[in-house]
Amino acid sequence: MISVLRRMFRGFLSIFRSKKDIKLGLYGPPNGGKTTLANAICKDILGDDFEQGIVSRIAHETRSVEVRDKMELDVEGRTISFNLVDTPGIATKIDYEDFLKVGMQEKQAKKRAKEATKGVIESIKWLDDMDSVVVVLDATRDPYSQVNITILGNLAARDIPVLIAANKVDLKRANIKRIKAAFPQYPVVGISAKYGNNLDIMYKELVNLVGK
Repeated sequence: MISVLRRMFRGFLSIFRSKKDIKLGLYGPPNGGKTTLANAICKDILGDDFEQGIVSRIAHETRSVEVRDKMELDVEGRTISFNLVDTPGIATKIDYEDFLKVGMQEKQAKKRAKEATKGVIESIKWLDDMDSVVVVLDATRDPYSQVNITILGNLAARDIPVLIAANKVDLKRANIKRIKAAFPQYPVVGISAKYGNNLDIMYKELVNLVGK
């Protein structure tokens, strides 16, 4: 009954909300490829020279929410308008010692850990503003993690439409079937945000997702 009321309320709000206000969030654990995907989407829509954020091999490079307004995507005669929201990676534990391991000095590592923690809190706060979410998972890693279950559980509790982007299919260790088996209730698209593989398929799914 609560789920039905939520959908009715969301539908009621959509009557008064401009399509330009639709927020499409990119969520997931650190280093899954959210910012790489955000950059790929922005380049496809806005041009080759545009990048949404900085990509790094070090976890928690994105430490604050980045929003790109007034995005429009045309797919097979259908157009969706949205604000693209790239969020910091969500983690259940952030330890400054992890940054020491990648060569940071102690002072810098503690600062990064503090910023990363704030980023996680900010990501969670923004959940209540999301209309649709793409959960970006590293397809080379085990999807049965506490972080992934927590993220998807929070989205389900809010009745937010979800698409899972199984990223890094260009790597031999990628296993999309494992992600589909872990979360059969959601559509899953295997992509490579780095090389643009299957983004056209993902865009088709996005049209259906944002249109819910």
